[in-house]
Amino acid sequence: MRQYILRRILLIIPTMIGVTMLVSLLTQLLPGDFIDVMLADHVGQGEDVAAIRAKWEEDLGWNDPWIVQYGNWLWDAVRGDLGTSLIGSFNTVVEELQTRIPVTLELGVLSLIVGIVIALPVGIISAVRQDSWADYIFRGGAILALSVPSFWLAVLTIRIVFPQLGLPALPLVYQDPTENLAENLRQMYVPAIFLGIALAGPVMRLTRGEMLEVLRQDYVRTARAKGLREQAVIVRHAMRNALIPVLTLIGLSASILIGGSVIMEFIFSLPGMGLRMLDALGTRDIPVVMGIMVVIALVVIVANLLVDIAYSLVDPRIRYN
Repeated sequence: MRQYILRRILLIIPTMIGVTMLVSLLTQLLPGDFIDVMLADHVGQGEDVAAIRAKWEEDLGWNDPWIVQYGNWLWDAVRGDLGTSLIGSFNTVVEELQTRIPVTLELGVLSLIVGIVIALPVGIISAVRQDSWADYIFRGGAILALSVPSFWLAVLTIRIVFPQLGLPALPLVYQDPTENLAENLRQMYVPAIFLGIALAGPVMRLTRGEMLEVLRQDYVRTARAKGLREQAVIVRHAMRNALIPVLTLIGLSASILIGGSVIMEFIFSLPGMGLRMLDALGTRDIPVVMGIMVVIALVVIVANLLVDIAYSLVDPRIRYN
């Protein structure tokens, strides 16, 4: 196991190089650039726009070929310098990430917990009680969760449900959990629930399908014939074998949750990475875009590594040599 984990950690290096190289190349294809934004906002009529652009391009090193620009960024990134924001606060990218990563991670973890808590029990019950009224209701709920956009539900809840029920409006100023946990959770619980519901739909359907397949296996029939309690058959024999594909889907959902947080952070005024990414793309703040993509790639890689390790915990037959 240790050697496997070490190899996977070493594979992070070429993976990150490939991801950042692709993102850097794609940013070159974006229409316009940061200089266009600055020229439109700060350069008046009669000024020599071409001379100003040429000077800024020289200062930023944009006259170099793309591979040279990427090589310079990579060398700085290895030393812990992800660059400086080109517009707005002009903070370093590391300073930007230090304040925004915890917000997005908190939202993602809460959403993941909500999705798992809903999907696993519902999927198992739906499979055990196949074709019952509960199964039909749960399957319909899963299809609804898959088809209805979470951001639409969020807007509907804020504008209609909350006022109709007389609930207090959600806070628009982010509260750090270390300063006021109650206010933080009051702002986080609604977006976490809706992102969790969006995740619960596919996980519930996969859990149900895998449980139905496992429950038809001979070893489950044998366990029942030996007189084991139904709860023991479901939990000890069926559920553990059905969870392996479900764990894979949950691991892949890490990137989906981060991507989905872009809209939720915008709706609920959460100062996370998604909202900053949206702003950076609009202003062509490429250093910030690159820094956020590094974090997203690391989260996805680590999440998949944890899922692979969890395989061996769920199924003792799986061993990594």
